[in-house]
Amino acid sequence: MNSFITLGDRHLDASELLSLLTQHQMLPQFLKELLIEQATQDIALTSAEEALALEQFYARQQIKDEAQANAWLRYHRMSAEQLSAQAMRRVKLEKFKQITWNAYVETDFLKYKSQLDQFTCSMIRTKDAELAQELYFRIKEGEQTFADLAPQYSQGPEAQSSGLVGPVAASNMHPKLLQILSSSKPGQLCPPQQLEEWFIIVRLEQYLPAQLDEAIRQQILDRRFQEWLEQQLQAVKLSTPAELSS
Repeated sequence: MNSFITLGDRHLDASELLSLLTQHQMLPQFLKELLIEQATQDIALTSAEEALALEQFYARQQIKDEAQANAWLRYHRMSAEQLSAQAMRRVKLEKFKQITWNAYVETDFLKYKSQLDQFTCSMIRTKDAELAQELYFRIKEGEQTFADLAPQYSQGPEAQSSGLVGPVAASNMHPKLLQILSSSKPGQLCPPQQLEEWFIIVRLEQYLPAQLDEAIRQQILDRRFQEWLEQQLQAVKLSTPAELSS
């Protein structure tokens, strides 16, 4: 039997290692790492990119000197060459995303823009319909503000922020709340609306249409990559432990 790992008197071969990865729910992540390694193996970096990648890796791992680097290598059972390859991995992956999906970014942005738009609003939510109506009129008549009322009456997390919510991306909002805010103008106070078990009073404060900036571009590339990775993972063929040992 060819042993890959020895723990005391226990010797693990490829068959048992695969079984343990599956048992401990580590196999999908392990396969993803292999797929990434395969996809990025031919991506070339400049010497400047390599130096920056290594510097960033040390910063993320809080490695400040050679002694700490050696301790990190011992703990992870890695060679200096493997550490260098690990440091380059993230930069190579980002280059792979750019090369593979950069041409689709603008099209995807237009497709998903409505989900990326952001809204800031003032809100009070309560399960008491009559109270919601009373608070609405107090705000409408200028007697009190959201900042006055939310800390005392709102039953959601906005009570801690004087009623202010956001900015929140459209994709993370309840569909009905999104509908209300999408049809409102900044400063427009909406009468109480029922939202599941809540009665909400809401006023749109700011609408922030999504712009194709670097952050959004990265989100789109990451989305494409994750979709690709899941497809590749589903296509992986595995031999059973019995097949490996036969």
